[in-house]
Amino acid sequence: MTSTLQAADQAEAVKRPGRWLALSVLVLAVLLVAVDATVLGLATPYITEDLQPSGTQLLWIGDVYSFVIAGLLVSMGSLGDRIGRKRILLVGATAFGAISVLNAYATTPEMMIVARALLGVAGATLMPATLALIRNLFHDPRERSLAVGIWGATASAGTAVGPIVGGFLLEHFWWGSVFLINLPVMAVLVVVGVKTLPESRNPRPGPWDLPSVLLSLVGMIAVVYAVKETASHGAAREPLAVGLLGAAALYGFVRRQLTLPTPLLDMRLFRSRGFSGAVLADLLTVLGMSGLVFFLSQYLQLVQGRGPFEAGLAELPAAVGAVAAGLAAGRTARRYSVRAVVSGGLAAVGLSLAALTVLDRSTGYPLLGAALLVVGIGAGFSFTVTADVILSSVPKERAGSASAVSETAYELGAALGIAVLGSIVTGVYRDFTGPAGTPEAAHESLGGAVEAAGGMPAQNAEPMLDAARQSFVDGLALASGVGATVLLLAATAAWFMLKNQKLETHP
Repeated sequence: MTSTLQAADQAEAVKRPGRWLALSVLVLAVLLVAVDATVLGLATPYITEDLQPSGTQLLWIGDVYSFVIAGLLVSMGSLGDRIGRKRILLVGATAFGAISVLNAYATTPEMMIVARALLGVAGATLMPATLALIRNLFHDPRERSLAVGIWGATASAGTAVGPIVGGFLLEHFWWGSVFLINLPVMAVLVVVGVKTLPESRNPRPGPWDLPSVLLSLVGMIAVVYAVKETASHGAAREPLAVGLLGAAALYGFVRRQLTLPTPLLDMRLFRSRGFSGAVLADLLTVLGMSGLVFFLSQYLQLVQGRGPFEAGLAELPAAVGAVAAGLAAGRTARRYSVRAVVSGGLAAVGLSLAALTVLDRSTGYPLLGAALLVVGIGAGFSFTVTADVILSSVPKERAGSASAVSETAYELGAALGIAVLGSIVTGVYRDFTGPAGTPEAAHESLGGAVEAAGGMPAQNAEPMLDAARQSFVDGLALASGVGATVLLLAATAAWFMLKNQKLETHP
C-alpha cells in the first residue's frame, strides 16, 4: 500500500500542473541578471565620460558585482533551502529592481562601485533559487533537461536583448536608463511569481551558520581582490597579505563545514567526479571568456566606431548560438555522451577565441560574427549540460546549495576573468606612446583617450587616438590568446573528469 502511494505521489510530482508557467517566471529572473550583466559593457564608454573613473575604478565597476555575488552565492543558496526558495527569490528580485535605480543615478565612481556591490547582494539570491526551484518543479529527467536548457537559453537571450535594448536606450537617453529596464521585468516577476511559484525548502535544514557565511564572504572577496591587484600591478605586499587572509578564511570555511552536523555547504558533494568536473568546467570557461566579452563592446564602439545599438546587434550571433545549443544540449548529451558534448563545446569556444588573436582595427565583421556564433554554440552546450549534471547529482532538498556552487563557479570565473584578462588588456594599453602633450588620463582607459582627444589640438589628437586604439587592440588580441589556452585546458580536464558521466533518463 505504501509503495502504491509513493508511486502515485511520484507520478503527481512528475506531472505537476502549472510547472511550465512557473518556469516562465523563473526565466524572467535569469533574464533580469543577464540583461544587467551585458548592458554594463555597452554603457562603459558613457560611464567613463560622465563619471571619469580611473582605470582601476573602471575595473572595479566591472567586477565588484561578481566579487560580491561570488562571496554570497553559497550563503544565499543555503538560506533559500532553509527559509524557502520562492520567498528568497521574490525578496531578491524586489531588492534587485530597487538597487538598479541607485545604479542608474550614481554620480561618482565610488557611488557606482557601491551600487554595483549592493546589486551583487541582491543578485546572489536569484540564480541559486531559480535552478533549485527547477530541480523541485521537474522530477522527470528529460523534462528537467529541457527546463534547464530553456533556463540557459534565456540567460543567453538576455545577453542579446541587453545590448540591443541597451544600445537603443544609450542612443536616445542617458546611460542610467540601461539599469532602469530592470524595473518592469522585476515587477512582472514578483506579481506573477506570487501566484504561480510553489514554495520549497529543505524539511530538515538546520541552523544558518553565520560564522560560515562570514568566512565564505571574506575568503572569496579577498582571494579575488588579491588576484586582481597582482594581475594589475604585479606582486606586492598588500595583495599578498589579503590573498593569504582569503585563503585562510576559505580553509576555515571548509574545515567548519566538515564538522557541522548540518553544513552551509556539504563538501561531500565534491567527492563526485562528475560534480567536481562540471563545476571546474564552468569556472574555467567563464574565466576564459569574460575578460574578452567585457572589452568587446569597447572595441566595437571606440575602435571600430559603431554606435551602441549597432554594437549590440553585432554581438547577437553569440546569443543565437547559445539559445539553439542550450535547447538541444540535453538530447545531444544522451545520444552521445556528457563528456563529448562538454569537452567539444569548450574546445569550440577555445578555437574561436584563438581565431580572435588575429584581431586588428579593421577586422571585418564576417570573422568576428562567425567567431561569436561558435562561442555561443560551444558555451550553450557546455553550460546547459554541466548545470544538468550538477542538479542531478544531489537530492532535491539540497538543490539550493548545489545550484549555488554552480553559480559561484560562474561568478568567480567572471570576476577572475575580468581581473586577469582585463588587466592584460589594460596593462598592454597603458604602455602606448602618444605624441607630446598626451594627458595622463588618456593612458587610464581607451574611453579616457577618446575624451582627452577632444581637448587636444587636431594635429596631436589623431595620432594619439591611433596609438591608443592600436595598443588596445594588441591587448585584446593577447587576452584572446590567453583565454583560448584556458578554454582548451578546460576541455581537456572535462574529457577526463566527466568520463562515464551520464544524464538521468528516468525519474
